[in-house]
Amino acid sequence: MKRLLAALCLCSVAAVAHAEISQKFGNLEIHYNALPTDELQPEVARAYKIERSKTRGMVTLSVLKKNKVGVPTPVPAKLTIYATNLTQQLSNISMREIKEGSAIYYIGEFRVAPPDTLKFNATVEVAGEPKYEMSFDQKFFK
Repeated sequence: MKRLLAALCLCSVAAVAHAEISQKFGNLEIHYNALPTDELQPEVARAYKIERSKTRGMVTLSVLKKNKVGVPTPVPAKLTIYATNLTQQLSNISMREIKEGSAIYYIGEFRVAPPDTLKFNATVEVAGEPKYEMSFDQKFFK
């Protein structure tokens, strides 16, 4: 499964337009990405039960917290994510947690009708930390 995670991550950052980005909030570092699911390799999509389609998107998110020696370490989080398209249609995105070894990340799927730009709004809650809100935009092309 680690090979599939690596393939998923590589696929996610393969195109410059879909490069993984992050935001920092105190001790937390939140990495996120959104892309159309047709960009996933078929075997990766099958392994994670993701439908490959130009009209389906996927958002990934991982939360890292600095440990006692200052090294960012994956931590579980409670996530609330929704997306709004250019016509202000709102879509709640259900996220599922995936654990592989010490890695913890979250995947959510949604519908998209390219060309469109989606604005993602996320609330991130980690035990012992304040609740953080963040947003980012992602363009989806035909």
